Amino acid sequence: MGAKWYLGTGAQNDVVISTSVHLVRNLREFPFPQMLTLQDKLKVNSIINEAASFTDYNFNYLEMKMLSQYEVVSLAERHLISPEFASSRDGRALLITDDEAVSVMLNEEDHIRFQVMYAAFSLDEAYRTANEIDNALSKKLNFAFDERIGYLTQDPTIIGTGMKASVVLHLPGLAGLMQIPKLISTVQKLGLTLRGSYGEGAAAKGDLFRLSNSITLGISEKAAIENLKSIALQIAAQERSAREEILKSNATEDKIFRAYGTLKYARLIDTDELMELMSLVRLGAVKGLINIDTAKIEGMMINMQPATISLSVDRPLDRNGRDMLRAKRVRELLE
Repeated sequence: MGAKWYLGTGAQNDVVISTSVHLVRNLREFPFPQMLTLQDKLKVNSIINEAASFTDYNFNYLEMKMLSQYEVVSLAERHLISPEFASSRDGRALLITDDEAVSVMLNEEDHIRFQVMYAAFSLDEAYRTANEIDNALSKKLNFAFDERIGYLTQDPTIIGTGMKASVVLHLPGLAGLMQIPKLISTVQKLGLTLRGSYGEGAAAKGDLFRLSNSITLGISEKAAIENLKSIALQIAAQERSAREEILKSNATEDKIFRAYGTLKYARLIDTDELMELMSLVRLGAVKGLINIDTAKIEGMMINMQPATISLSVDRPLDRNGRDMLRAKRVRELLE
């Protein structure tokens, strides 16, 4: 299998960690998934899987009921499926590329919910790829579409374009200056939402926040993308200024090197501590204080989550076992 999408770097990567574009579609011939029998769900899966074979992407087809609990939770930790999709597996399936950049949930709230994920600030590229896949599928499938409203979806908040685009931002500077609550309120007035990528609100783990469009009706996909791009760039500029401000204090630099020292030598690290320490080390890396590739940090943040790290060994791990293995893996990666 090839390298995962999150091991890349790119534009604005000091602040923007990743980009994703989600598109939701439904088949005109079938009711929404919650109204389907198991037999009909399997039929929908088969129809979509066949249509996907005509795209330019080589998808792996996974029936959710055939996966272990660890495998399912790990998919959710890596943001490849939603927690809701993980909660019930009957009649659900996942299409996914080897690099995990493109994944398609079948029979979640809607028949098709696919996403494209790229490293760094890649909204145009992610939208282009999503649009190509959408066009390829539409040649084989009859999507539920209304000329006046747009694409019809189970969730009324995404009727219209059926598109959610987002960027994950690393905001230790603004978080350190206690500016996140104000920022959440500001972007809401601009048709966007800001929430923790891991954890909610201002207490997001690792100071990672997901900025997404919240308006899908009465706006074109391209207009939504442009609005998101503009606001993301403004927030990135504010974050850089905030970093300069907090780094004026010797205490911040001390925290960065203490975090690095803990990661290099600790024998037990739980997930929350890992995310907190990684946030500080990433800040040190992008400011040139610590020599470490940010892609390596992104990889650790994803691969050291509880179910994902448990999945990497052939035996069940309790919490203490996970914390020991996590600390060991981090030490090895930082050598």
